[in-house]
Amino acid sequence: VLKKTAGELPKLDLNVQLGQYSSNNFDNGFQVSQTIPFPTLFSAKKNLAGAEIKGKELQRDISIAELKSQVRKWYYEIHYLQHNQKQLMHLDSLYNDFIRVAALRYKTGDIKKVEVSTATAKKGAIDLLLKQNEVDMHNAYQNLSALMNTDEPFKISSEKEFQPIQVSALVDSASIANHPLLRSLHQEAYISEQSKSVERSQGLPDIKLGYTNQSLIGFQTINGQEKYFDAGDRFNVFHIGVTLPLTFGATKAKIKSLDYKKQAFEAIAIQQQKLMNTQLQNAVQQYHQDLEKYQYYLSQALPNAEEIVTAAQLGYNTGDISYVEYLYALQTATDIQLDYLKSIRDVNQSIITIYSLINK
Repeated sequence: VLKKTAGELPKLDLNVQLGQYSSNNFDNGFQVSQTIPFPTLFSAKKNLAGAEIKGKELQRDISIAELKSQVRKWYYEIHYLQHNQKQLMHLDSLYNDFIRVAALRYKTGDIKKVEVSTATAKKGAIDLLLKQNEVDMHNAYQNLSALMNTDEPFKISSEKEFQPIQVSALVDSASIANHPLLRSLHQEAYISEQSKSVERSQGLPDIKLGYTNQSLIGFQTINGQEKYFDAGDRFNVFHIGVTLPLTFGATKAKIKSLDYKKQAFEAIAIQQQKLMNTQLQNAVQQYHQDLEKYQYYLSQALPNAEEIVTAAQLGYNTGDISYVEYLYALQTATDIQLDYLKSIRDVNQSIITIYSLINK
């Protein structure tokens, strides 16, 4: 919209003159004048408007990139919480079985009351984790709903298996150079350069055009003869001139300040690119570490956890192991299974961070 103001002219100056300015008669005169800036100002303003439009478009792209990153974060967080809930419910059922078996053995006098109480306490801890997971799920949906700008309830379908995001492209630090944040900083430097052109043009002389139409009531000598002119007889005068700036130092100072502003944005852009390159290197390193941890849980720890639970259930039911050993086995398996889900969550978060830095 503001691009239309590039051809804006100063206000038209309109004056009326009434009174005895040429004789005792009551005359009237009308003056109109218009100041026209030096022609280069219009093109300079147009170029500046175009540069500012590009700058606003890049700011929009920054908002889009941030929105994409936040939507990804909460979308995959919901997937994690869904599978975390399933795992906690499975563990809850294991502790229910433990309590049931412990209660039966207590009735028969095989064990003491402390075993039942311990099993109940452990189940209570799982219940608290389930309740916290529900709160986290509610908050995640609220955050995602706000990002989507909707009040309509929605549900994200749970995937059968919880797996890490698949990286769809090679990570290249050169992609950072095209990030809208860096492009926006460079654009701000370019806007400062275009502003200098506007300031230079404003420091040039302006052209002033004017026209006067007035009455001169009375006798005038025309070709040696006296002739009477009334208010309806008009006299016309055209004016042309220039307006010159007297404070040249002010324009020079403004241009110099814009030079400093341009240099500042360029310096910020260079520093921001270095910072983002470092963040990308750290994110890639963290991704490989998280991926290694996930692969360990998937290939080694998780299968062992399932064997631990199966063997512990059988041993406790047959009386081959004590309740202390059984609880330790269940706690170990619980930690492994929940940490496995967290490892996937960590991989996803690392990838989301990388995608955010390379604007993907």
